[in-house]
Amino acid sequence: METQENKKKLNKYELENQTIYTGFATFNDAEAYANEAGGTVVEVGFKDGNDNPQITTEAGLVEKKLHYFVDAGDEYKFIHSSDPGFKQYADELQKIKAKQQQSPPDERYIANFEIENAEDPIVVLKNDQFESVTSRERSKYLKHAHVYEIGVSTAKS
Repeated sequence: METQENKKKLNKYELENQTIYTGFATFNDAEAYANEAGGTVVEVGFKDGNDNPQITTEAGLVEKKLHYFVDAGDEYKFIHSSDPGFKQYADELQKIKAKQQQSPPDERYIANFEIENAEDPIVVLKNDQFESVTSRERSKYLKHAHVYEIGVSTAKS
């Protein structure tokens, strides 16, 4: 992990006595960053429909060595691009992308965030049926979801 380059992609949150970084591509990336920065790997929850992080252990990300999880109730499932089940939806994503590229520019602009973030897509299922594609950041605001990410906590300087 190239810390300087990847640090630009991280989200930084200033809390009372600590700084929290989220947005790691893998659990191992967070561990490496924590070791390098003298920080601690923590689970960060976004549970109020906004970008307000809370340190928690509710999803068990640290114990499971996962970097991202969304709980949106029984009806919805969020599948991250690193999840094994994501591959079965890759064809659907390619069809959507091809359709968008054939659309007039004004339709592409107004499109429903079908392919929002090619780097880190999240497939949203409703009742086990493909509904949409979003990003990790946008998932915090959808479906009354509780979003959990792995983060690194460092002392506030």
